[in-house]
Formats: sequence, structure tokens, C-alpha cells
Amino acid sequence: MLWGSNARETHPIFFHHVLKAVRKGARLYVVDPRRTPSAEWAEGWLQVEVGADVALANGIAHVILAEGLEHREFIDHATENFAAYRELVQRYDLARTSRLTCIAQEMIQRVARDFAKAERAMICWTLGITEHHNAVDNVLSLINLGLLTGHVGRWGSGLNPLRGQNNVQGGGDSGALPHKLPGFQDVEDDAIRARYDALWGRKVPPKKGWHLTEMFEAMEHGQLTALLVLGENPAQSEADATRCRRLLEGLEFLLVQDIFRTRTAEMADVVLPGSASFCEAEGTVTNSERRVQRVRRSIEPPGNAKDDIEILRALSKRLGYDLGLPNAEAAWDELRLLSPMHHGMSYARIEALGGIQWPCPDEAHPGSPFLHGRLWERPVRGARAGFHPAEDVPPVEQLDDEFPLRLTTGRRLDSYNTGVQSGGYASPRRAKETIDLSPADMRALGLADGERVRVVSRRGAVEAPARADRGLKQGLVFMTLHFPEQVDVNLLTIDATDPRSGTAEFKAAAVRVEKL
Repeated sequence: MLWGSNARETHPIFFHHVLKAVRKGARLYVVDPRRTPSAEWAEGWLQVEVGADVALANGIAHVILAEGLEHREFIDHATENFAAYRELVQRYDLARTSRLTCIAQEMIQRVARDFAKAERAMICWTLGITEHHNAVDNVLSLINLGLLTGHVGRWGSGLNPLRGQNNVQGGGDSGALPHKLPGFQDVEDDAIRARYDALWGRKVPPKKGWHLTEMFEAMEHGQLTALLVLGENPAQSEADATRCRRLLEGLEFLLVQDIFRTRTAEMADVVLPGSASFCEAEGTVTNSERRVQRVRRSIEPPGNAKDDIEILRALSKRLGYDLGLPNAEAAWDELRLLSPMHHGMSYARIEALGGIQWPCPDEAHPGSPFLHGRLWERPVRGARAGFHPAEDVPPVEQLDDEFPLRLTTGRRLDSYNTGVQSGGYASPRRAKETIDLSPADMRALGLADGERVRVVSRRGAVEAPARADRGLKQGLVFMTLHFPEQVDVNLLTIDATDPRSGTAEFKAAAVRVEKL
């Protein structure tokens, strides 16, 4: 199941493997409000109402339980809180789920049966699940389905968040999270923090830091006055771009470290030119299957550009602390010294084995092909996996007579994020930014293909050419953020955020389209 993932366009290499499986007889289901190129290859397309993913997951679970298709042995052996979950999903019968999701009862039933009965099954998801104000509940509801059917911790079965950017997995593994140290160790755990204090000769702050949304809130209240932006372009990628830019402009000091002159870099007091990590730097990357691989420098950085580690070392020294890490390998060795799941991954072993999947606790360990195999051990090693009951809640911004259309955003095959990396290259597939509408909405508004319109939300307005897309149902419109110089889409999006992950609700804004 691809759930909220248009992998054909956003993860094309991965999708080639999906197609190989389909050609060998695997069944592919796609859950997406749009009939995407991924859905074209699916045995079944579930055109879910934007924001109704929890309802759909609960409805599928209801069918599985009603028909006795759950993996009872696994549930009893390896999970907890099942009774509360079962009680919740009883309320999501087929009729109610169909009404909430706008998906036919027969399709919900069919997916539930196929998923539960499959010998091996996987759920993959991306930003279509996580860019909502209830992002964590969306993910937990998918995890619940994996636990319910035992499709976790076994070869060929699992829960796979397809990472949206290169090495975002490695960033999280390395502690680029406000509440975690390397190896996903809790920063508020005194015993864990003491090991870092001893090694660094400095006290690690005992409380978790701010995530991105909280950082912008802190800017709003004058609590955050200086900012280092490393390889990010928030001036164009953040929701409610007007507010975002106002807050960045209000900082006392903005420092940007990047390889391109981004919109954010143009706002900075100082820009430090970094290296292109894929070819001008040494280090490691970690992919979606937790495989740590080596990256090797093939050319020197141009001009005054320097490796990111070199820049951070120099900056730290100016701030009064010498990191003492002469190169990327030294930094990696320090990380694996402190992170139990990386202990056995020396550069030599990573190179010899062509990459290693964590956890890898020692140098005799081969790595872990799948993560949660422990749940099948007898007795279970470590904690049991918990069910997390989640209720369906609608998008924050409701539709009304003034803003009757639901805007959802996404990506296209030929472009990447805000276009900084991909915009300098020509592509025969690339067209200018459009607002895509259903043929029915095009007729209702009296629009022709290519006709320029004004798109208005409660936060801003942009102009764009209209384009008919038969993959959209009436009332749903689609845009990308790839071409902010042409159409600044994030002037429209809402910065309502998930309180636990801090993710903005890019996928569900209310807009109207005006004929010019």
C-alpha cells in the first residue's frame, strides 16, 4: 500500500522496484486524494477525502476484526493496549468510514481482506500523511494496521516511511532532532546525557529544544533572535510564507550555510559557502532502509567553499569550544562511540560490506535487515509494541462559501522542493506552475486550459494558469512549491501544526479561484 505517497514521481527509483513486484504478481493499492501516476499502476485506487486517513485506517481495522482476520497470536505475544484499540475501531463501521472518507464500502472491504490475508505486506507513506495537523495520529493509525495483522518485523513485511530528502534518515539518526541525541537517545535522560557531558567536558542542556514550528513561535515572542540555517530554504519552503519571512527579517542575526543563493540566503547577514555533500565531501549517508553508506570526495569544493564539518568546527572554535574533530571519520567515530545502534559501523566495515543497516551493536554484528524482528522472539526482547487508538479529526481550515475549494500541495517528477537544486536544469517534462482543477470545477468557473486565474486563501493570493486534471474530484485543487519565483504557493498554505511533530498542514488549505 502506498498511502499518501506518489512514489512514481517523488521516489522514482524506489518505484521501479514496486513495478518489478507488480509484474511478478504483487498487488498494489494507492491511497491518495488525486489519481496520481502511481495510482495508474495500482490494482485499486482509494480516493480518500483530504484529512480522512485516520478514519480510513480505523475502518480497515474494523473489517479485519469483524471478519476475524487479525493475527491473534502476534497481538497476544508482542503488543499491548489492544483492547482500547479494538473498542475505538468498533465505531468505524463500513457505512461511517465510507461517509467520512468518500470511498466505496466494497473497496474498503477489499483492501482490508487483501492486506490482512497477504503472506507479506507493506505500508509505505510520505508527506501525504505527515503534512497534516494530526500527522502523528496519521502515522500511528498505519502502525496499528501493521500490528493488527502481524505485518511488521518480518522479511518483506513492514512499515516504511519513504524519506523525502537525501539523508534525512541519517540526520535524525545523528541527533538532528530537538529531543534526541545520536541513536535516538532521550536528551532528558540524565544517565545518557552524563556520557556526553564527560566526553565533551560541557553540560548538555537537560531539557529538549524547540522543533521548527516552536522556533518560529519563539521568534514571534522575541525569545529567539539569532539563527543558523544550514542547507535549508525556509523563506520559500515554510507554510504561510508571509509570516515566515516577516519573522526571519525580524531576527537580530541570520547566518546561512548553503551551496546556492537561496531566497533565505538573500535575507542573511552572513552567508557561508558550503560544499556539495554528494561529490565534494567525505562522510556517510543513511537511506530509507537504515543502510549507512560511505560518501567520498571526488572533486575539491570551488573557491572559498568549505566542507560543512570544517565550517562548523571553525564556527565552534570562534564561539569558544574546539570540537577536536579533524575530519568526517573522526566525527563518525565519536558518534558510534556514544550511539549503541552504531557501535559496530567503522568506515572499514561499511566499505567492506557495501553499507550496514542499523542497529549494529558491535563489530561482529552483520547489521539488521529489518528492524522489529525482536517482536517475534520468545520471550519478546525489550518493550512490547503498543497500539495507539486515534480518532478522526477534520482539517483545521474548513471550507465555506468564501473559500469553497480544498488546496493540497505536492511534487512533480522533474522538480525538487523549492526548485533551488532542480530549477537550473532544463527538463522536457517541465511545465510552468499551474493550479490544477477538476474538469467539473473548470466548467463551473468558466475556465479554459491555460487561462490565468487568481487563487486566494485567508493568508494571501497568487496568480497562476489553470489546468484541467481528470485525476482530481470536484472541490479539490492541486499545486506544487517548485517554482516560487513564478507562483509563490506557500503564501496560501496554512501553518496550523501538529503539536507533537511540529509539521505544518501543507496538504489542506481552503481557497477560492477567481476568473480574471
